Amino acid sequence: MSNYPLLEKIQSPKDVRNFDSEQTEALCAEIREKIVQTVAANGGHLSSNLGAVELTVALHKVFDSPEDAIIFDVGHQCYAHKLLTGRFEQFDTLRQKGGISGFTNPEESEYDVFYSGHSSTSVSAACGLAKAKKLKGEKGFVVAVIGDGSLTGGEAYEGLNNADDAADNLIIIVNDNKMSISANQSSLAKSLAKIRSTKRYYNSKERVRAVLMHLPLIGIPIRNRIVKYKYALKGVLYHSSFFEDLGYAYLGPVDGHDVQRMTNLMEIARLREKPCVIHVETIKGKGYAPALADPERFHGIGPFDPETGETKPGGESFSKAFSNTICTFAEKDKRICAVTAAMPTGTGLENFAARFEDRYFDVGIAEQHAVTFCSGLAKDAMVPVFAVYSTFLQRAYDQIIHDVSLQKLKVIFAIDRAGFVGADGQTHQGLFDIPMLISIPDINIFAPASFEELGNQMYRAIYKEDYASAIRYPRGGEGALPAAYKPDGADYTVLESETPAKKLIVTFGRTFCNAYEAQQRLAKAGVAVSILKLNKIKPVNPDAVRYAAGFDTIHFYEESIKTGGVGEHFDLLLAKEHYKGSFALHAVEETFVKPASVEEQLKEFGLDTESMVEDLK
Repeated sequence: MSNYPLLEKIQSPKDVRNFDSEQTEALCAEIREKIVQTVAANGGHLSSNLGAVELTVALHKVFDSPEDAIIFDVGHQCYAHKLLTGRFEQFDTLRQKGGISGFTNPEESEYDVFYSGHSSTSVSAACGLAKAKKLKGEKGFVVAVIGDGSLTGGEAYEGLNNADDAADNLIIIVNDNKMSISANQSSLAKSLAKIRSTKRYYNSKERVRAVLMHLPLIGIPIRNRIVKYKYALKGVLYHSSFFEDLGYAYLGPVDGHDVQRMTNLMEIARLREKPCVIHVETIKGKGYAPALADPERFHGIGPFDPETGETKPGGESFSKAFSNTICTFAEKDKRICAVTAAMPTGTGLENFAARFEDRYFDVGIAEQHAVTFCSGLAKDAMVPVFAVYSTFLQRAYDQIIHDVSLQKLKVIFAIDRAGFVGADGQTHQGLFDIPMLISIPDINIFAPASFEELGNQMYRAIYKEDYASAIRYPRGGEGALPAAYKPDGADYTVLESETPAKKLIVTFGRTFCNAYEAQQRLAKAGVAVSILKLNKIKPVNPDAVRYAAGFDTIHFYEESIKTGGVGEHFDLLLAKEHYKGSFALHAVEETFVKPASVEEQLKEFGLDTESMVEDLK
């Protein structure tokens, strides 16, 4: 007998609309079980998805997707949505090569409206789509589902601020699972919220409004006075007037695990003649005890034992090495501050936060603010270190140019997850930071291949360089390094072939380990190859270019987008040296890299050891 008798029969959201309360409850339990079992095997986002199960079921009971467009902010709470939109059979392939994405992806399904992997974008996208529907005379609502965490990002408020221009077919669901948007509710407030969550209340209210609007002379003044006092009372009870002041109708708060109450509010929202906000309160990790006990650890997690919640012990990683390094420096240097954009655990700053609380700043999901905040710290001779994933640093390009480089300020960017990141896929690959940063004046870029080298480059960035520096390092741990390799803080390192070589590999960062292994295998095959390892990739030391120009054949390997990368720049520098030999650049062509393991991605783009051996034979 199937473990998912209801879920496996669902081909589209229409299949759940006539479920009674008992069937709906059983369906939610099946969805949770499927999500836990799949994430336990593949890794992924667990807590947020478990908390959004009933909310997603309610959405698909009320709205006629895809005619009604549902946009999930970040997209890391879309697993139930995928299961309800015909992807049950493919769900076991979640985050695997050739499988379905862990985020919303329009290439997968017409029910996924936008690619979504970064925060705070849903309201802006929904405003535009809702307006487009109106301009084209199309039917259907547009629903943005945004979490309270995403409301720490500035773009969310830019979107909300367009209420006056938004269409009346726009509905925003605020999924409040931790940070309280409104103050703790009194018993009276909760009772009123329950009353307001019924169609009878709404219909009665509309009838009173209609009568008042038709009373000659006194009707409109009375109605306006009632509205004024209503807003004042709600401001005391709910503290919800923020949304109403922006022009939205506000409904809630409502229990985000009560499907019936949520469907009632959503039906009311469909009747409103203005943009509407529904405030839903959910619990991250609901239905799975380990995730309830530690929702942060289970927010994004690798494979684990579904019975116990235990994960395999993690080895050393560049994130941990960075954590140890910054704490060591901060112990002796009280100028050093650490900044994160809501990612203390992922970037390794939790230890810093515990030890140096007054110099640790979590600014929320606000990368633009984080960079300019760092520039303010640096302006008064503090040394801010902004620890951020490569994919999220993209969101602050203007601030890096205008508020850091132009000001010639010493801000340190600790860029985690640089290069391929594996199963998170298109929205999270760290492949664009090099082309982004390489064009900016007065910024240094370092690329360590080992934990020790990371520490050396951090020291150099803090104490030896005059301006801003970026240190980019990959997800995971070290590769196989030469036994005698000892980082010395130089701009570049040369590993000569044992016999005279006419062929040269140029590379940096993680792929240096693959290059070293390829060098050893080629030597056994009688092919002599030397390696030029760039430690500082911007600016490139001219002596490194002159050394490379002495070889007949150069193969440059770069774990980054090819266009605008280090390899293209190196080729230009060789031309200035009048290089006449052969230069081959191996990097990621202009594409968005899909989910797979890091090893599979390196192989796909010719950056693994085997590919290097074949290239140089």
